[in-house]
Amino acid sequence: MSLKRQTEAIEVSVVIPCLNEEDTLARCIEKARQACREHSIAGEIVVADNGSTDLSRAIAERHGARVVMIKEPGYGSALMGGIAAASGQFVIIGDADDSYDFLELPKIVEKLREGFDLVQGCRLPAGGGSIRPGAMPFLHRWIGNPFFSLLVRKWFGAPINDVYCGLRGFTKAMYERLDQRCTGMEFATEMIIKASLRGEKIAEVPITLYPDKRTSHAPHLKTFRDGWRTFRYFLMCSPRWLFVVPGGVFIAFGLLGYLVAMPGLRIGHSTFDAHTLLFASLAILCGYQCILFAVFAKTFAVTEGFLPPDRHLERFFEVVNLEKGLAVAALAVLAGGSLLLVAVWQWWLTGFGHLDYARTMRFVVPGATLVALGFQTVFSSFFVSLLGMRRK
Repeated sequence: MSLKRQTEAIEVSVVIPCLNEEDTLARCIEKARQACREHSIAGEIVVADNGSTDLSRAIAERHGARVVMIKEPGYGSALMGGIAAASGQFVIIGDADDSYDFLELPKIVEKLREGFDLVQGCRLPAGGGSIRPGAMPFLHRWIGNPFFSLLVRKWFGAPINDVYCGLRGFTKAMYERLDQRCTGMEFATEMIIKASLRGEKIAEVPITLYPDKRTSHAPHLKTFRDGWRTFRYFLMCSPRWLFVVPGGVFIAFGLLGYLVAMPGLRIGHSTFDAHTLLFASLAILCGYQCILFAVFAKTFAVTEGFLPPDRHLERFFEVVNLEKGLAVAALAVLAGGSLLLVAVWQWWLTGFGHLDYARTMRFVVPGATLVALGFQTVFSSFFVSLLGMRRK
């Protein structure tokens, strides 16, 4: 492999993250070497060692791989370091546990040569892949992976069926465009999400998953911990599902509450009165806060490069700006203040004595709600304007 590096340009860099993989690392390197040799691929093998304390580094060097030492802990950190050191136009990453057959690399290279930016392996039958007995835990195969793969298709439009597959290839140019940030297990899903949102060309190829052949230690993946981290990252990348959808539901319930409580409707044995208004106002305030957080999160994420530019956000700011926000806030405060003054006037008419609360609360509750929404809008308008300023 090193001879090819000296005599011709590297087309493919095979990057293998490594943390105490002495049981299986040699087989992975030899399979990658064999695949390149048999298919005339000008390639190199880069082992990104993330602090191994066993013989992994010596094994990698003995089998002709280039070892890159990565001090920062984490699966993503190891891959970032290995990819940064890669010389190839194309990069293929795969785990070192020998569960992926590196002899299948040529089918990934073929798709990359066709012009795809990201080529994802698929182990699941839904994408033509196969899983050998004992290769994937029950929860991963039938619940976790299908669920998260469905989410990544529906939420981000990724044309894949196996979001967790660790064998994939991509152009180094695309990787540099993505500007990845995650240093942990989320690195793999971050790549898929960002590539999908940016409109990169994505393909999927079927592969076979074999049982983990390591014997000296358990797999690094932890089912519930890493499952939660994946779901958390999905939500962070989708302000729509984290904030907008729940906010819209809250506001809808709040408006429904106002619809039945303001006229004091009686449905069956249930009477909707002032207490319903309080609950409805709470729902509206919470929902509106969720919507504001969606704007904050999306603005910050796009401005800082965490997420790619979004045409919906651009259209939003074409219509809404600081001045318009302040004008709407002023109207809300004015309307709410007027309702509160009506309630105070009614109190004055009684000589500041007892009030008919069922009647006056129909002015106080919506008035206080409108004033609160107005103040939220004032400060939120300034805050989102600050978030939208690009730092030099």
